[in-house]
Amino acid sequence: MRILVIEDERNLALLIRRSLTEEGYAVDVAYDGREGELLGTTISFDLIILDIMLPLKDGFEICASLRMKGIKTRILFLSAKDSVQARVKGLDGGGDDYLVKPFDFSELSARIRTLLRREISAGNSLLRIGDISLDRQTHQVVRGDTPIDLTNKEFCILEYFIANPNIVITRRMLEDHCWNLSLNSESNLIEAYIQRLRRKIDIKGKPGHIQTIRGAGYRLIQK
Repeated sequence: MRILVIEDERNLALLIRRSLTEEGYAVDVAYDGREGELLGTTISFDLIILDIMLPLKDGFEICASLRMKGIKTRILFLSAKDSVQARVKGLDGGGDDYLVKPFDFSELSARIRTLLRREISAGNSLLRIGDISLDRQTHQVVRGDTPIDLTNKEFCILEYFIANPNIVITRRMLEDHCWNLSLNSESNLIEAYIQRLRRKIDIKGKPGHIQTIRGAGYRLIQK
């Protein structure tokens, strides 16, 4: 899951990024409204955490602009504005939730999980391919009757593959879905994760699920 934090208080923004990264999310940060809107428009995020009082463009304007462009990403307003009028304006303007500063990180985390569960429930929580099943709400992966222990990043990669079976998934697509902008595109980190994932989900002596398509990327084969 990839989250965008648009927050001009740098220490707070970095603290949120660190906390959410520890929970397994890929997190990008923008420190002003224009940069935040650009990222929210050009990159596919699962959730946007949006301050209201921002330089260059405020959060209400950003939310309205994203909705006008047809972007349906869940938006959680995070603001020191605690008036009823501000909350109503944020929610009526296209926001999905509103949390007032100062806040407890456990509450922020719970609200994020709730919003992402809504996104999942709009589709299907349980994904299957062959004898592998993946539950996006409980983060459990099972092959046959055997649980498979995956890291958060491995889970993110497998989820993306199962949601897009028989489709060539490029390195860039994996970067956009499971990593933030700090990933060095020249590194072999993605390849290393693919190899680790293969070792966990494949059965020795049988063809693997994840094919390497030379010069293109990878493909998960339905069996």
